[in-house]
Amino acid sequence: MSDSDEGAGRAAQSKRADARRNKETLLDAAAAVFVTSGVEAPVRDIAAKAGVGLGTIYRHFPTRADLIIAVYRHQVDACAEAGPALLATSATPHAALGQWINLFVDFLVTKHGLAAVLQSDNAGFDTLHAYFLDRLVPVCTQLLEAAAAAGEIRSDTDAYELMRGVGNLCIGADSDPRYDARRLVELLIAGLRRPH
Repeated sequence: MSDSDEGAGRAAQSKRADARRNKETLLDAAAAVFVTSGVEAPVRDIAAKAGVGLGTIYRHFPTRADLIIAVYRHQVDACAEAGPALLATSATPHAALGQWINLFVDFLVTKHGLAAVLQSDNAGFDTLHAYFLDRLVPVCTQLLEAAAAAGEIRSDTDAYELMRGVGNLCIGADSDPRYDARRLVELLIAGLRRPH
């Protein structure tokens, strides 16, 4: 391999890394706009937030559904990747579990309009729920198992059941200012503690 081939390879890798970063910036901007304005927000608002032109968004995401699916997957991935990182850096596994559940609650309560969109007949949305479960249930299981192994929580807690319960507690959080879903979720997580 010549030096020019190696240089071209490095340039291609650098270009791919830049493209990936740009796409992540765009997805983060779209997620932020969805939180404040819902999933029907004008694409120009997302472009302005990301600091890109409309053409850039449409090049990556030809339809609104493509963009919504990508944002959702991006947020699921971020939540999934946070679990092991929290487990490695938190004082205790139970603390990591609590922090991760907070991220999960943020994810659930900030996807304004997404639930309604997911009910549509777009085929791309059909796979999102499975993706959500495939990525997040194992992470929650890992956190629960670590906290149980440390003797901090009961060992009979099922990740899917817990996540479903947290999800149910989050319903209505954005429509009733007197309802504090986060406080109830904190009580639920505190209730997992083993009695001493």
